Amino acid sequence: MHRYPWSEQNGELYIKYHDEEWGVPVHDDIKHFEFLVLEINQAGLNWKIVLTKRDNYRKTYDDFDPITVTKYDEENVTQLLNTAGIIRNRRKIEASIQNAR
Repeated sequence: MHRYPWSEQNGELYIKYHDEEWGVPVHDDIKHFEFLVLEINQAGLNWKIVLTKRDNYRKTYDDFDPITVTKYDEENVTQLLNTAGIIRNRRKIEASIQNAR
């Protein structure tokens, strides 16, 4: 398999992402929402930071179920802001919830 240099230069996490996900069409709403949340949180940061936190996002965002996330309220926002292992930025958290809606 041909890999782009950016994947091999950044270690196994990037190689796995490159080989299994990058450029692969997605037709699943939950997967779309997952990538939307990750992209929102990547803004201004390195993609590797977000990939390393992905499992924490999966846990804190109810497996990226957008229907569940639409019901998040201020209490959920506060919990997310206090959750270690994710990017704790109020605007990014609120954008993720708004995009679920």
